[in-house]
Amino acid sequence: MMNCCGLVTGQKLPVPLKSISVDVQVKGHVATVTSTLQYVNEEDRPLEALFVFPLPADAAVCHFSAKIGEHEIVAELKEKQAARDQYDDAVSSGQEAFLLEESEESSDVFKLSVGCLSPGQNAAISITYITELSVQADHALRFCLPAVLNPRYTPAGAAAGIVSEISSVRDSVPYTLTLSVHVSSPNPISKLESKCTLDPLVFLNSDHTLATVNLSSGHKFDKDVELFVYYENTHQPTAIVEAGVTTAQAGSLMSDPVVMISLYPEFPKEVMSSLTTQGEFVFVIDRSGSMDCAMHNGEGAQMRIESAKETLLLLLKSLPMGCYFNIYGFGSSYDSFFPQSVVYNQDTMDQALKKVNEMRADMGGTEILEPLKHIYSQPCYPEHPRQLFVFTDGEVGNTKGVLDLVRNHSQSHRCFSFGIGEGASTALITGLAREGCGHAHFITGTDRMQPKVMQSLRFALQPVVNKISVEWKVPDGITVDTLSPPINVIFQGQRSLIYAQIKGQSSESSEGSVMIQYNLKDQPVTNQLHFCLKPTEDTGLMIHRLAARSLIGCLEQEERAGGAEVESIKSKMVKLSVEAGVNSVHTAFIAINKHNRETVKGPLIQTRIPTQGLYGVPQMC
Repeated sequence: MMNCCGLVTGQKLPVPLKSISVDVQVKGHVATVTSTLQYVNEEDRPLEALFVFPLPADAAVCHFSAKIGEHEIVAELKEKQAARDQYDDAVSSGQEAFLLEESEESSDVFKLSVGCLSPGQNAAISITYITELSVQADHALRFCLPAVLNPRYTPAGAAAGIVSEISSVRDSVPYTLTLSVHVSSPNPISKLESKCTLDPLVFLNSDHTLATVNLSSGHKFDKDVELFVYYENTHQPTAIVEAGVTTAQAGSLMSDPVVMISLYPEFPKEVMSSLTTQGEFVFVIDRSGSMDCAMHNGEGAQMRIESAKETLLLLLKSLPMGCYFNIYGFGSSYDSFFPQSVVYNQDTMDQALKKVNEMRADMGGTEILEPLKHIYSQPCYPEHPRQLFVFTDGEVGNTKGVLDLVRNHSQSHRCFSFGIGEGASTALITGLAREGCGHAHFITGTDRMQPKVMQSLRFALQPVVNKISVEWKVPDGITVDTLSPPINVIFQGQRSLIYAQIKGQSSESSEGSVMIQYNLKDQPVTNQLHFCLKPTEDTGLMIHRLAARSLIGCLEQEERAGGAEVESIKSKMVKLSVEAGVNSVHTAFIAINKHNRETVKGPLIQTRIPTQGLYGVPQMC
């Protein structure tokens, strides 16, 4: 069943959230997104609202503010418990307060608490985040404005935290949405595409490196807004050097220049002409009840389970003869087509195709941990590297536990993940591919399914790259500290991003270089990029903040691994988060209206948006 919901009062009356405007600034491969949410309390009593919403999993939230009347309150980033205590104190004393925090279970879920809005009071809340844009099979860059936050299934006995706030109510969606997009790039912009109706693209200069476009008025925000940006010469390696902040503490990340390197490793032609026909292909299909929901809220939407089956059938018919394969279905329990992987031939393919067509979304909850444990316990086939393909709408509550398991077995397989339908957890889908040295795709319709599916299969058939290393060559007096996690997967022509901090000064050449070296079929390969060490343009600290968010992610993994240094790692994370002004699992944004001299009196009406996209309508089963 498809339910729409939004902010509602205890009497199920609509909403203090009236409108949303979104401004997107795309620079090359990075987007800075500012969303402004207009609230009004139409009740005759004070209001406290709860808003649970999705953001991209690796987004760096860097600004949060609230404008009440003529006063704008810019939030501070503080240690999470201290921020919560300050919020509770403010609300209990009748002050208007706002708290924004990241879920501890899944990095793509956030909670916004709006406290003590007086009767008739208006509040405009602005949230800014920075995110990398993913590269699609046709080389487009994908930006997604999520309209949905699907409920997350939490196994019995597991803590859910913010994820447990996700539920649903039936209602109409009274919000309006305006969206404008500005694109700038060193390479000419070829085109912008979307399934949503856009106004005509306007180029702002003669070489087509600057452009703007708006979402057409009257847009019904019942599905995600996807935007695909196409550049000319998109596979050119690039380096952006961003200057540090002069007032930052010396030696800190924010004080020094930071570089973002975009590389597109190219394999020798003789290697690409002889792709392997070997491998063990294990397909893991989500058959939980939520897969019986529609792909989106528009007319004629396909069921998620049917889309997953179509994707799987296409892959099955494309496997090389002589490889091994098996198919698992999971929900509250799991089963497999064969006791163990079998040789792929006409007979086993026909058996599998028949069983796939009979699959239904009839297996209960979304518990993916146990089937993965079982698969990893199975012995691998010599000379047939294991390739895991996971199809899910991502509605799990124990995301970080699943990702830890995949990372612990990353040496025995590669993991390719498909997010089925709108609202699929970006933290789970992209995390599975990152930790499993594979690639992620989101399937939200049928028009782009085939190229996405076949790209993942081509990647799976490419030989495994090992012994990957990154080496910097810079003048004397300068050192480079890599901030990104080690690169653990390379695919032909697929973008690899590296963040690094540049320290020191040199009177010599201002040019440096970075080399990625790796072994491919036991042959050493080197890809190199030369770049200028001097800052190139004012990018508004977006590179520093993405680098900080990447480093925070590495620290979080270390923390979850446990050990005696957990408290020290947490302290480092909080310090880096506050210095860089970006979110982490241990910090939260807190804003209190200290301009209002009159405290709010009377009992609070509590409202919540359980299953709410930041910008519109959720899907719910």
